[in-house]
Amino acid sequence: MEFLTIIQVLDSTVRLATPLLLACLAGLFSERAGIFDIGLEGKMLMAAFLSAAVAAVTGNVWLGLLAGIASSLVLAGLHGVASITFRGNQLISGVAINFLAAGMTVLIAQDWFQQGGRTPSLLREGRFGGLELPFAIGPSDAEAAGRPLSELIAEAGMFQQVYSELLSGHSILVYAAFLAVPLTWWVLFRTRFGLRLRAVGENPAAVDTAGVSVVGLRFAAVAICGLLCGIAGAYLATALQAGFVKDMTAGRGFIALAALIFAKWRPWHAMGACLLFGLLQAVALRFQNIELGSVTIPVQVMDALPYILTVVILAGFVGKAIPPRAGGEPYVKER
Repeated sequence: MEFLTIIQVLDSTVRLATPLLLACLAGLFSERAGIFDIGLEGKMLMAAFLSAAVAAVTGNVWLGLLAGIASSLVLAGLHGVASITFRGNQLISGVAINFLAAGMTVLIAQDWFQQGGRTPSLLREGRFGGLELPFAIGPSDAEAAGRPLSELIAEAGMFQQVYSELLSGHSILVYAAFLAVPLTWWVLFRTRFGLRLRAVGENPAAVDTAGVSVVGLRFAAVAICGLLCGIAGAYLATALQAGFVKDMTAGRGFIALAALIFAKWRPWHAMGACLLFGLLQAVALRFQNIELGSVTIPVQVMDALPYILTVVILAGFVGKAIPPRAGGEPYVKER
């Protein structure tokens, strides 16, 4: 395999891992605070629809991003009210959000745009474009040279290929997602807010005894979860693709949950797990059939690899993963 081909597969890995990473960090904040959230899929789906719809109508991708985040925050608020205020079952609340988003997005999209439950294809101003880093070979160089960008990168040296193909050319949301990893680590493990957030997921009674609001901390975690899911959904519809289609999240919310368990609720490990899932998806897209000696692995098996790995992780074959002790349990203040 050529060096440039490997770099291109890794480049696809980064792009495909971005929504998983954002959703995984969203689940990390929520579950560290003791609120299980299997509604990541629904929040991403609703955010993808509204961001694409608003971007298509206004022609402004930033307004689309804000709309996607707002819709995700509304669903996060519903989950918070159901699981924190009314102490309902967190799993049922998450499932309800997933069903609600799957139905509402198609229904509203059909009524709004009359295109079979999808939004119009986004034009240039309605999408997040790639950022060209300094000294990288980008579209502007290809336009000036009058040659395809792929040819210019193929003729460059190895360092320039890595810099131009792998590091440069991503949308701003990709860089934001990977910068969110050290930020999440710093917030959770180096700030008072993070210490209290982790404590409320382990022993909310002790946090309450110290005079800190358990309800406030859990709502804050749920809100951060909604914010990150909103960015993930907007990235899917306005950066990775050019519009919304039915069920476009394709189980990424559940894969993110599997990655969270695989990472054992740690930010840096979550990034590694999401990159692994992204790599499997990138390989499936790049190589339709893989020949191993006399055996040919069909494309259907390659497409199913991320979901097979998800089942393996959820079945517990990757080792013991201990969730936050108070996870999934509503807190009842003692009188």
